[in-house]
Amino acid sequence: MADPQKKWVSDDVLTYTYLLLYIALSSGQIFFNKWVLSSKEINFPYPLGLTLLHMVFSSILCFVLTKVLKIMKVEEGMTLDIYISSIIPIGAMFAMTLWLGNTAYLYISVSFAQMLKAIMPVAVFILGVAAGLEVMSCRMLLIMSVISFGVLVASYGEIDINWVGVVYQMGGVVGEALRLIFMEILVKRKGLKLNPISVMYYVSPCSALCLLIPWIFLEKPKMDEQRTWSFQPPILTLNSLCTFALNLSVFLVIQHTSALTIRVAGVVKDWVVVLLSAILFADTKLTLINLFGYAIAIAGVAAYNNHKLKKQTSRASSDESEPTQSIPLIQSSNSNK
Repeated sequence: MADPQKKWVSDDVLTYTYLLLYIALSSGQIFFNKWVLSSKEINFPYPLGLTLLHMVFSSILCFVLTKVLKIMKVEEGMTLDIYISSIIPIGAMFAMTLWLGNTAYLYISVSFAQMLKAIMPVAVFILGVAAGLEVMSCRMLLIMSVISFGVLVASYGEIDINWVGVVYQMGGVVGEALRLIFMEILVKRKGLKLNPISVMYYVSPCSALCLLIPWIFLEKPKMDEQRTWSFQPPILTLNSLCTFALNLSVFLVIQHTSALTIRVAGVVKDWVVVLLSAILFADTKLTLINLFGYAIAIAGVAAYNNHKLKKQTSRASSDESEPTQSIPLIQSSNSNK
């Protein structure tokens, strides 16, 4: 008979392994994309093209894993009406998020981009109130104020601020906020609950199509004209595979942890990215004001996450941590989440 204590230790080790895998892949993917887009050796400053490749690769792998090899299962219940009214807007916003977020890396440092992303709960909350999904309260107003103040302080401490990059990054934040709102509408009003692999299966092809159209008009002519880029197939494959592995790691973490655990892991990942980027990239220059402002913003984000989790628990105490609660953590090209 198996020792219960040994089994508990084994499960605990497995859980921490998945969490470390998620943090490593999520952080590594951000650095990988930054290197691909800004490296002189590769010379591939085409964020649209890079994101499009990720979505095509993800679409193909999802189809192979779910329909050919049948290793994973796609949730049932998808209809044409739901696909048109929910999946297409989600896919479009996902494409917008990845496109603008990756483009921001051409203008601002990884650490500053990560600091700006801390404003995400504010954008989600404001749009949620406008959509009737959130209710304004003094507590939430205070939390939003703390996050906003922290981001402002972090921005004030940025030495070489590039407003073009800031606009791109904030555009990505708005796109991600809209995607999360559409996801919540999909669950609350449509009643469809999808696990992350199902979301990838349905959303990736739609996002690829949304990226293909602007790529044809905006980046393809530049690529045809310059022809100075050199993107080796092994690097392309590895970069796309890392993106897909990141999404699968999220899938594994969701299965073995709670919503609170993965949110905490997300905060740890953000700090890892900010601090490591100062070591890895020459364009990253952190100041004490940067770090102080970011710490304030992260404190606000932690309070927001805690408030949301308590609200979800009180709303349905009988429900376990649902996959849809962690769907917003699904990341792709720029790990903008």
